[in-house]
Amino acid sequence: MRTAWLKIRMGLCVLLLFAVIYALLIVIATFTGAGTPIIYALLAFVLVGVQFFIGPKIVEKTMRVRYVSEREQPELHRMVSELAMKAGIPKPRVGISEIPIPNAFAFGTSKKTARVCVTRRLMEMLKRDEIEAVLGHELSHIKHRDMAVITGLSVIPMICYFIYFSFFWSGIFGGMGGGRNREGGEAVSMLAIAFIAFIVYFISNLIVLYASRIREYYADAGSAELTRKPHELASALYKMIYGSAAGTKQEKIKKEMGSMRAFFAADPVTARRDLRDLRAADLDRNGRIDEYELRAFAERARVSRAERLMELFSTHPNPVSRVKRLGAYL
Repeated sequence: MRTAWLKIRMGLCVLLLFAVIYALLIVIATFTGAGTPIIYALLAFVLVGVQFFIGPKIVEKTMRVRYVSEREQPELHRMVSELAMKAGIPKPRVGISEIPIPNAFAFGTSKKTARVCVTRRLMEMLKRDEIEAVLGHELSHIKHRDMAVITGLSVIPMICYFIYFSFFWSGIFGGMGGGRNREGGEAVSMLAIAFIAFIVYFISNLIVLYASRIREYYADAGSAELTRKPHELASALYKMIYGSAAGTKQEKIKKEMGSMRAFFAADPVTARRDLRDLRAADLDRNGRIDEYELRAFAERARVSRAERLMELFSTHPNPVSRVKRLGAYL
């Protein structure tokens, strides 16, 4: 029932995004003619298409991925194989990411070309069941085609930005052709459309971020379904946040990885704040969250309005909300 509600919310996000862009294009067509917005839409689709196909190479280079054989990492391959079979998807290619932050991520253009990677630091910090729970989360991303969904949805804010940029400068400088100034009323119309497009760009970005957070909840539910151990994922998230927050050497790495935040199971940029919130779940202070602790935390944990507001601008759900929801799968 909970996963069904997540599907419904994701569907509503998609419908709302397309309704928003449709309304914006109708406004533009009313003022300028129907042909103009199509150019921006085609340009955005081309750019996202290029990003979609070269994206895996960018991820590999940025995240310092090295693919490993079954001989090198037999246990890691075994876990991925078993989880992929349970999820009903082809076994993805398995890699190790050589960045000094505990993390796991999945990427690729389809289920057949998907790759799943873990960092060496994650393998050092987590127990086997915790690693399996994290892998279950990442394989759920693959099963749900999250890479394609989020990439596709990101087209809409991009279209809005192109429209804003074009109409703003056309309104200011009188258009691209001929060097002649437009009539004052037409320039005002151009600037009005630019203003509307910017507002829609901002709103559509918030919707895409919301969709991204839903995908994280959905992948958490998928991990709980595959492993039947939601407390192991909660414990893994706690350890990953601790590993990302600890020390000052990683600050440079976290800044470099800022553009790749969506590829982290736990957001490294907010790790220190997140760690303060999650320590309350570790009742015996042993560095992990067991089944009893997860159940107790899920019952008493609360997220403040300020934290909910900050979450609006994040690719990841608030970790307290996330762990609290994992408690519901026990």
